[in-house]
Amino acid sequence: MAVDALSRPAPDRQDDQDAAVLAGQLFTAALACAELMAGYLGLELGLYEAMREPGTSAQLAERAGVHERYAREWLEQQAAGGTLRVDDARRPAALRAFHLPPGHARALLDPASSHYSAPLALLPVGSMTGVLPRLAEAFRRGTGVADQHFAGFHGGGLNAALYEQQLPGWLRQELPDVHRRLATAAHPCIADLACGTGASTIELARAYPRARVDGYDLDRSALRQARQRLDGQPDLASRARFLEADISELSTVDAYDLVCAFDSLHDMAQPVAALRACRRLVAEHGCVLLLEPRAQERFTAPADLMERFIYACSLLHCLPIGISGAATAGDGGAATGAVLRPAMLRGFAAQAGFSAMHVLAGGSRFHRLYRLDP
Repeated sequence: MAVDALSRPAPDRQDDQDAAVLAGQLFTAALACAELMAGYLGLELGLYEAMREPGTSAQLAERAGVHERYAREWLEQQAAGGTLRVDDARRPAALRAFHLPPGHARALLDPASSHYSAPLALLPVGSMTGVLPRLAEAFRRGTGVADQHFAGFHGGGLNAALYEQQLPGWLRQELPDVHRRLATAAHPCIADLACGTGASTIELARAYPRARVDGYDLDRSALRQARQRLDGQPDLASRARFLEADISELSTVDAYDLVCAFDSLHDMAQPVAALRACRRLVAEHGCVLLLEPRAQERFTAPADLMERFIYACSLLHCLPIGISGAATAGDGGAATGAVLRPAMLRGFAAQAGFSAMHVLAGGSRFHRLYRLDP
């Protein structure tokens, strides 16, 4: 029997308002996602670089080696979104000249700028869009997604500019005792764990000309890129080494004055085992320096923008990698994801045998620094 429409309860006004608000948020997110993809194409194809000088669609097509019709659509889309500027929108499409404002070029193309955002905001898009079918299957099966499937997401490249701009200052300001030793001792040693493509390792070697710096990673492709960074730099090549090793199994006779693990512990299948390896590697007078996402002290909902960003990265990248590694590790494997809160990390450090953990004042808007003392 059909239900009389008049007998149905009227939609709750608050429910209707909630639906409208969420619909608006989803549209805004969809627009942002699409614009990030267009931005990714701009980086991947060299379109932004080609637009450092003003040009028409034909000129961009020639400079970047792309088809003119695609170049025209991309230019118009970028100008509509405000990334590029157009000289006169009323001119015929083929005659419109576009340019990339100098300030926008800093954010997109200049690693030395404090506003450089391309690696974190745009480059992961190419990785994430391709891996979504694997993620859907991982959700169904409770399996992980191995790191190699996230092309362009691994290797420290996302944080290379951060290391270049801030890493030496962190050590001077946050670890003055360790800094003095690294700057003055005859033969200080630094270990950089999960070094990826070596950006942090090389910055450590540059900051401390007396030091030997050993970068460790399991990714052979990333290590090849790291070694290539040393080409033409004999001084750095004589002091920086890149070694293939499982962090959780590392041990050494010669203790390191400083052991670093940057933006990596939360991805590891066995974080406590990795920290135990750090404890074995560090000298009694040294310390371990960790860089981890700046997660809030406790779960809140709704959360601020930073916490939302960390959760999204965790769900789509860090947790699947951790679950994949935990499956390989067997017993003792864990999958923390990027939302590694200070209290959880403090518990890991205690289990690993450290005497103290200090949350440091430095870091970045995305990351928090921790000092672990043996």
